[in-house]
Formats: sequence, C-alpha cells, structure tokens
Amino acid sequence: MNIKGFSSNMYGWTERWKMDGKKPQWEDLFHACAEAGLDAVEIDADTEKLKLARSFGLAVSASYIGLPLHIPFNDLGVVQTVLPFAERLAAADGTDLLINADPISWKNPVSKSEDHFKQQGENLSRISELVASLGLKVCLHNHAADNHNARGDLRSVIQYADPLVGLCIDTGWAHVAGCNPIEWVTDYPDRVFAFHLRNQRGHVPTEDLLEGDINFVSLLNSAAAAKYNGWLALELWHPQSTQPVRTMTEDVERSLDYLRHILALSL
Repeated sequence: MNIKGFSSNMYGWTERWKMDGKKPQWEDLFHACAEAGLDAVEIDADTEKLKLARSFGLAVSASYIGLPLHIPFNDLGVVQTVLPFAERLAAADGTDLLINADPISWKNPVSKSEDHFKQQGENLSRISELVASLGLKVCLHNHAADNHNARGDLRSVIQYADPLVGLCIDTGWAHVAGCNPIEWVTDYPDRVFAFHLRNQRGHVPTEDLLEGDINFVSLLNSAAAAKYNGWLALELWHPQSTQPVRTMTEDVERSLDYLRHILALSL
C-alpha cells in the first residue's frame, strides 16, 4: 500500500495537554508531533499555524469541520464558512476536507430520520461540487456513537451522495456504534478516502493502536486490497477512563511504529 504518510487529528493532543495540566500551545504541540514521527497534521491552515507547522517539517494533510448536514443547504452558510476554510486547506497543499455530520443535539441523543440522511448526502454532494476546483476530496467523518445514526451517516455517502464524496472512517467511533470499520473498507473500497485511527476496548479508547478490540492488521490488509493511497491519520484520545501511563508523544510514536511494522509485512 502506497500511502501519502502519517498524520494526526489534533483534538486528542490538545485534550491530553489539558489533562496533563499544560496549556495547549501550537508550537509545543507541533514540536511534539514532529518528535513522535508524524509527517503531517490536520488543522485549519491559517497563515500563522501553517507557517509554524512547516517550521517543524509538518505538512497539512486535511482540515476538519463539523456541520449540521441534516438541515437544508441554504441554511448552512457554506459560502461564508466552508469555502474560506477549504481555500486555506488547498493553499496549504492539503487534500482532504473532512466534514462531520453533527448530531441534532449534542446534549440529548436524537435519532435522525431517513430524510435527514438524504439531506446530508445532498449537502455533501453540493459541497463537493463547490470545492472541486480546489482539488479537494470531500469526506464524511463518522462520529455517531449509536448504531442507528452511524449506519444512517454511512448511507448518506453510499446511497445518497455523489460518487465523488467519500468516507473518512473513524475506527474508534465506528466500533463504539457497534459497526465494524474493517467491513466498511471491504464493502465500500472505492469510497474510502481517509482514516482516523483509534483503538477501543468497548466504549473506552485505548492508549495506543497496539491494544484493543480492533484488529489493525486486518484493517490495513483490507485497505491495501482496496488500493488505498491516502494518508493514515491517528486520532488517539485519552479521556480519564483511558488512564494513560505514557505521554501522548510516546503513544503516537508506538502507534506509528506499529503501523510501519504492519505495512512492512504486507510488502
């Protein structure tokens, strides 16, 4: 499998910094990312952060934005919000515009209707069309923690969106929702555009990719069979329930070494 390199979402990094009693500063975070062996990061590539990331030898692989995709397109304000965001990503030579389908309510779980999932697919298609000239790939990032909404979000892409819209498979959230991320790769190989990699023990995130319920050897073998050639992005996350014993830098380094080992075995 010929990947572009290893990247990371930054949410887990900033949350771990807070847990450790440190104020998240981009210079410190990017320094740690580079020290751990990452090639890139996922950020809103504004001028200041982009310059700082590049000073540590880090590229920008993707940018992530959450949207209430279940509402009508004209109510999203895409031209005012998403388009400038996408333009910054393209100017930074990033490739993946990752869009989260925000829930109806963050406080109380609400099941979306099939019309909501159809609307999400339509909105993703229109966003993809809007940013096509920038050379970006639009991917739906699965974040739903329940099976109904997770499978509905999947249908938003597979059944209701243009073929140019893909999936960013978040392995951790898929597992929490009772889905098998390996099956998603196997069943929809042409729609897998990106990954967020995290392992789990049930609903609890594990400290690195080496431990947990998800078989990453099988996942990467499935990605190789699908001829995946994008970024492999980590989204390690250490809430209190994880009870981490190592630093985030150490856990990212361990996870990257593990991925490289799996990839080497598949050659």
